Amino acid sequence: MKSVLIIGMGAFGRHLALKMTELKNDVMIVDKDAAIIEDMSSQVTDAQIGDCTKEDVLRALGIGNFDVCFVTIGDTFQSSLEITSLLKDLGAKYVISKASRDIQAKFLLKNGADEVVYPDKDMAEKLAIRCSANNVLDYFSISNDYSIFEIPIMKSWTGRSIEEINVRKKHHINILLIKSDSNTMSLPKADYIFKEDDLVLVLGKSEDVLRFSDNI
Repeated sequence: MKSVLIIGMGAFGRHLALKMTELKNDVMIVDKDAAIIEDMSSQVTDAQIGDCTKEDVLRALGIGNFDVCFVTIGDTFQSSLEITSLLKDLGAKYVISKASRDIQAKFLLKNGADEVVYPDKDMAEKLAIRCSANNVLDYFSISNDYSIFEIPIMKSWTGRSIEEINVRKKHHINILLIKSDSNTMSLPKADYIFKEDDLVLVLGKSEDVLRFSDNI
């Protein structure tokens, strides 16, 4: 469990706060809008009304006590930049700031952000890959080259073992997990026999997995 500060309750900030709370973290949220704070207050550990571009407001929150500080301001980039910088000046351990463009990320990283996220860009890329590829149920990028994909198995795999199909050698992908009905099996053994409706999570170069998925 971690102590988390989330500044800015736009759509992304709200979803983040609720998920972090669901994962049993201590979550404090801050926003200038009193109506938003009143609406969210019962769903998080603590909720404060305040303008976090003002140093005295941030200082009163005890920034050094939080494991992670998120800056999810959505209205003006200038506010996000100022808050990111102030957080670091006040001793924030780790600052994650939201950006919508590469130039914003560049300035945020130069002014105190330890990490920058692109929720809109990342979702758009994920949706584009999932909807343009065949048989891709879900997708998660690890690096520029490698990704994890959730895909169905080839019909020819049914009744055969992982060792028999030799997917690593033939297709340059690694099977990380198998979903069978309501069960999941991580890092399955070579003697696992595939069932007709199995789904697999595979790791590999994106181009290799997409090529493979087109042939399922």
